Amino acid sequence: MDAVLDWMNSPAATLLGAPVSWIEVIGFITGAACVYGVARQRTWNWPVGIVNNLAFMVLFFGAGLYGETVLQGVFAAVAVYGWYNWVRGARDTEATGDLPIRDAGRTEVLAGLGIVAAATAGIAMILTHGTDSEVPWPDAFVLAASLLATYGQAKKIFQHWYVWIAIDLVSIPLYLSRGLNLTAILYVGFTALCVYGLVDWKRTRSDAGSVPAVASEQVPA
Repeated sequence: MDAVLDWMNSPAATLLGAPVSWIEVIGFITGAACVYGVARQRTWNWPVGIVNNLAFMVLFFGAGLYGETVLQGVFAAVAVYGWYNWVRGARDTEATGDLPIRDAGRTEVLAGLGIVAAATAGIAMILTHGTDSEVPWPDAFVLAASLLATYGQAKKIFQHWYVWIAIDLVSIPLYLSRGLNLTAILYVGFTALCVYGLVDWKRTRSDAGSVPAVASEQVPA
């Protein structure tokens, strides 16, 4: 196991003057594939995402991003639920893979914002006083907001794309500050893919002739 971890953390290349490890390369490839899969509503995004989570756990722990290390573990657990939810489909149908895109309700929006704000503050305090983290606040925000975005993704809530975009815009300078240049570039790509996903999900609803709250198009995995 030590030999595998040593290989994962060994340099694969140099980018912008900083070494890029093999685990960062794996995270780059699986991360890009996962977000594309979500944008295209492909169920295979979930197992690919779990591989990405495991890769980033190794990467972020080594970079001292402890909040995001924990986050990746939670992501993997939530991904199992999201995978099941997408495959199961809507509760009121007998078909599978037909989970509709929907809008977040007002209560969900207000609760989500409140939870992210409170969780960011709480996690930042833990990271500040309980670890040697040098970037507790952005690390805490990315952790808290990402949990909300992943919940929205699992439920196919349209507005989760806006949350991911906000996360990406915070993550890019955060990763650059930690020398994770390839990952920062990946998150630039994530931002573009999120915009693509937002537009594609909106088009899916329009093509299905749905009302803003619900869409019923079935997309094959």
